[in-house]
Amino acid sequence: MANEKTVSQNGSKDHVSTAFKWFHATSVNGGAMLIAAVLASYLSVYMTDTLMIPAATASLIMFISTLWDAINDPMMGVIADRTHTRWGRYRPYMFAAPILLTFFSIMVWVDWGFESVTVKAVYVLIMYIGYGMTVTMYTMPQMAILPAAVRDNEQRNMIITLGAGCCAFVFTIGNTFTLNITGFFESLGFSNGYVPLMAICGVLAFISFWGLFFTSKGQEKYLQPAEKGNPLKAIATILKYKEVYPNLVAWIMASMGYGMMFSTSVYYMMYYYERPDLISVYMGVISIGAMVSMMVLMPIVLKIFKTGQKALIVSQVVSCACYVLLFFTGKMNFTYCCVITFISTCFAAMQNALVNVLVNDTIDFIQLKEGKSANGVIASIKGFAQKCGNTVVSSGILAVLAASGYVAGAIGQQPDSAMFALNFLKFGAPTLTGIILIICVAKNPMAKYAKQIEEMKAKMNAAE
Repeated sequence: MANEKTVSQNGSKDHVSTAFKWFHATSVNGGAMLIAAVLASYLSVYMTDTLMIPAATASLIMFISTLWDAINDPMMGVIADRTHTRWGRYRPYMFAAPILLTFFSIMVWVDWGFESVTVKAVYVLIMYIGYGMTVTMYTMPQMAILPAAVRDNEQRNMIITLGAGCCAFVFTIGNTFTLNITGFFESLGFSNGYVPLMAICGVLAFISFWGLFFTSKGQEKYLQPAEKGNPLKAIATILKYKEVYPNLVAWIMASMGYGMMFSTSVYYMMYYYERPDLISVYMGVISIGAMVSMMVLMPIVLKIFKTGQKALIVSQVVSCACYVLLFFTGKMNFTYCCVITFISTCFAAMQNALVNVLVNDTIDFIQLKEGKSANGVIASIKGFAQKCGNTVVSSGILAVLAASGYVAGAIGQQPDSAMFALNFLKFGAPTLTGIILIICVAKNPMAKYAKQIEEMKAKMNAAE
């Protein structure tokens, strides 16, 4: 496929093919994201209601696995930045990613018939840790390769938006039709429909990751030498700047806010609304809202408000207002609940893509201050922050339910404390995280360096 030549705002030409754009967008946000969507929505319920692992034990599984997943992100960032092969710095990880991803995503759903709850819990823990480490292995390099290949902010944002649209589409499929797909496979004789579903997702992951591997050949152009010596020094170099910390907090809040609202949806419909028959409908509303957000609304908001930072603030203001309404009046009427949920999701979902603008800002800022490329380390710090948020979400939900007196399978018989906990986790907690996120982005001290960063880019263009 012929390369497209796009003139950047600084007068240079970024040579990136259409194939590169699409494979970058569909790598993390294609089959891999479909796997993530299914795990986020259904693994907790599968553990507590199918494997009959107590909620407190399931919470411990999620806490250990996601905490380790967060800790190893900076390690992967340092490794990625210091990788030197004939294939490039970040490309080799795109080749290995789908192999491990397919294996662990299938294994986590395999029920070997263990009678011991402890053995079941240990098995799920091991497989979920393996899955998480695989995600870390490919997420850091995939995020780092974009600013290495594309310097222009407008082009970066366009590719991020394309990825967001792909993410929204597969989330719609995963959240709306997972139970239908698994049920179909079980009608064909499979004992667990999640296993063939994961296999299909793995095939899609092979196509997109290997596509990115081949189309990114020769694209790691805008890189400077990485930090040498003690690996911890590379991380310390980033974290010594106070300007980085608002972005760090923003990444945590973005992960927690949308994750909390999304991951509690099945529990919310099943036990708070007491309508398990409406789970697919409600998940469909959320998924379609996310797709509209990424594919339609986000480009419009970016065009109106010009920058990713302003668009992120707007997304949070509107979604928080909807969450407050739903917290107090969500159970009043199902149609009303769906409409307000749809509006909130249309604005909330785009935060998952817009926070990546802060990654690019941080990469440019560190390059300005240090004269070194730290794409992988910065991407890993963002990943660490995001997964800290995931840890709170995945283990926190189950921990709060356990503490509130939640009883697995007791539809219509949950204590008042569990009902309040479900409503707060679904709408109250995301409101609080959204407010903190707004403050972090609106008061970000990195913005005052925008002119210097553009001057730095202009000098780099002149040196080509």
